Amino acid sequence: MSDTATDASRNATHSNTIFKSMKDITFEQTISHQCGVTMNNSVEARAIAEFMGQKDGVIVTYQPAMIRIDGDGKLIFKMDEISDFLGREMTAEIFEVNTSTHYGRMVRIDDNTVILFGNMDEVMEFI
Repeated sequence: MSDTATDASRNATHSNTIFKSMKDITFEQTISHQCGVTMNNSVEARAIAEFMGQKDGVIVTYQPAMIRIDGDGKLIFKMDEISDFLGREMTAEIFEVNTSTHYGRMVRIDDNTVILFGNMDEVMEFI
């Protein structure tokens, strides 16, 4: 796929964004159960974002130097699935190197699975 086609596809697919103008923000005293990760804009991060963006409830936001992946409840990152999509091995260590920051509780379940939990009640069995 050409770069122009890829950019057009990315923009059409990921027109949602978590970033809002201050005039559009409403402050509420509720718990959101959202979680997310910010990654540096790299080949691996773009593949992770593109793969995760296919999942229901996942919002991917592309910025010049970073990519945000946000979800509600939990985000499950399976290294073998990402490896298949990327076309080369993705390990939990490579995933973590590409991660600049995250919100929610990040738990490495095993060598293949990293989960971000937005609902702290769900994470209790892992801590």
